[in-house]
Amino acid sequence: MSDSPTLPPTEVRMAEIVFPNNTNHMGTLFGGQALAWMDKAAFLAAARYSRRTVVTARSEQVDFKLPIRQGQMVETIGRVVEVGRSSIRVEVELIAEDLLTGERRLCTRGHFVMIALDAGGKPTQVAPLAAG
Repeated sequence: MSDSPTLPPTEVRMAEIVFPNNTNHMGTLFGGQALAWMDKAAFLAAARYSRRTVVTARSEQVDFKLPIRQGQMVETIGRVVEVGRSSIRVEVELIAEDLLTGERRLCTRGHFVMIALDAGGKPTQVAPLAAG
């Protein structure tokens, strides 16, 4: 057993399947649904890292590079990439996977800024991100 402190987790992964109710008239994932999954991953990554209640302060540039089609699995990966006093910046990627062929493609990437809150709902300090 080590005496060194355990570093907080900086990543979360979620998986979803794109059903017809998640798609537009072109049979591709609604942009709003993609953003909702990304915001959820950002929330989970920031809350898990800080062990605090967090809220979304800002979604930064989100690039929709490739469409995600009905029937594909979507892996949403949220990674804490920067920490301020109470802010936590999370990079989120959506990776589409064809379940029959195994082909995986990065389709969407964006950044979200989350704010850690204390019990009274005020911004509160979080631990700095370990260099690594």
